Amino acid sequence: MSTVTNTLNSWTKQYIGGEWQEGNSQNSYTNKNPFDQSSLVSIKLASIKDIDASYKEAQQAQIHWQQSNPSERADMMKKAAEVVESMREEIVSVLISETGSSVIKANVEVDLAIADIQEFANIPFKMNSEIRSSVIPDKENRVYRFPVGVVGVISPFNFPFYLSMRAIAPALAAGNGVVAKPDLQTYISGGLIIAKVFEKVGLPKGLFNVVVVDIAEIGDTFVEHPIPQVISFTGSTAVGRRIGGLCGKHLKRAALELGGNNVMIVLDDADVNQAASAAVFGKFLHQGQICMSLNRIIVHRNIYNEFVQVFKEKTAMLKAGNPANPEVFIGPLINEGQVNKIKSLVDQSIEQGANCILKGKIEGTFVEPIILTDVTNDMAVAKNELFGPVAAILPVDSEEEAIRIANESDCGLSGAVFTGDVEHGVNVALQVHTGMIHVNDQSVNCEPNIPFGGEKSSGLGRYGGEWSLDEFTTTRWVSVQKVPRPFPF
Repeated sequence: MSTVTNTLNSWTKQYIGGEWQEGNSQNSYTNKNPFDQSSLVSIKLASIKDIDASYKEAQQAQIHWQQSNPSERADMMKKAAEVVESMREEIVSVLISETGSSVIKANVEVDLAIADIQEFANIPFKMNSEIRSSVIPDKENRVYRFPVGVVGVISPFNFPFYLSMRAIAPALAAGNGVVAKPDLQTYISGGLIIAKVFEKVGLPKGLFNVVVVDIAEIGDTFVEHPIPQVISFTGSTAVGRRIGGLCGKHLKRAALELGGNNVMIVLDDADVNQAASAAVFGKFLHQGQICMSLNRIIVHRNIYNEFVQVFKEKTAMLKAGNPANPEVFIGPLINEGQVNKIKSLVDQSIEQGANCILKGKIEGTFVEPIILTDVTNDMAVAKNELFGPVAAILPVDSEEEAIRIANESDCGLSGAVFTGDVEHGVNVALQVHTGMIHVNDQSVNCEPNIPFGGEKSSGLGRYGGEWSLDEFTTTRWVSVQKVPRPFPF
């Protein structure tokens, strides 16, 4: 494997109080390229002291930011979108080197971030007060919307730039201060490069901070610190449960977008070729390392064999290799631990009776596409979120069976239904217990003005449009008694 050129050795500082500074930890971390394991850059980590300083900086700066003109905050968001576009080449390069993203996926991630920032430029104008009637004579009820104060944002490794920005931008636009803690493996694309974006647009110093930390050193400090009133977390269900529990303990709000076990239901009147194309995209984009990736493909037995054949042919066309090559669609997984987990789930499922009709090569952090057929819902690949390029295809004898199997999961994030009858597809979609589902499309969909989030163990709350406004603001009731009210004493 050829080595990707390292252009990231300038990312060695934390961003605290509007200044680039060295972390106070005694420990350092070396970021590695998942494609060839070459060292990208080393950074001295932040400490608990740095987390405390970041939250205090955000709290102090937020006081003035909350009082700023809505137009100022909106203009800042619009400029941020322009800066991201101007930095596209650099951001894409970082995503390729740091996360193993393909050129296609990296550009999609930048596009999504720009669209979200542009949408969130509307948030400052939605911080409205309203007047409501009262049952008490001559009383006026006023309801005001305020920023919560300071928001802590914890983001994952898979879509780090977008999933960080998805929480950071609306929180800032609503008048909050923000401290971000990106995944250690993707601390540049998930945090520091976003700090550079907002530094370029002239965001007030201290309002946005990024700490690159090791959880083994800081423990739960980032969540338990008394200043942040909302913790936004995107990641695994297991970690989300812990964060949700800590937030409950300290009476903070938690916005949680967690894991998925997403299904595509292919009914017997579906266009097989179109369904297979969509399934390949929804399964293998970014090697399946997306919370919305298809985990179970449920196909009616009347078209099962045909679908499997077409799906296999399309999958075999995918090019794997160096993600810096624009023709490559399948790049590396984030680390070898994830590879070992995938291999274990595949081996268990084969032992349980799954038929492996395509088994790509596994080498280092690379897993080429794997297709398992005759999968049942009790097999390892169906019960667990895969987060890798493994397609599990389940046969069913009826629509009712497909819906039942789809709902036999503790998760409910995204999904898809393919059918020749769109309205019937909607009826089926409404019976699947999930936060998002798409008729005649695949499961990986994001739009800036639509509520994004899951049900059950896939999370709490929604991101996008006015739903993000709800996550990062609070309301206050102020009543005004205009005429003296009679009291019995």
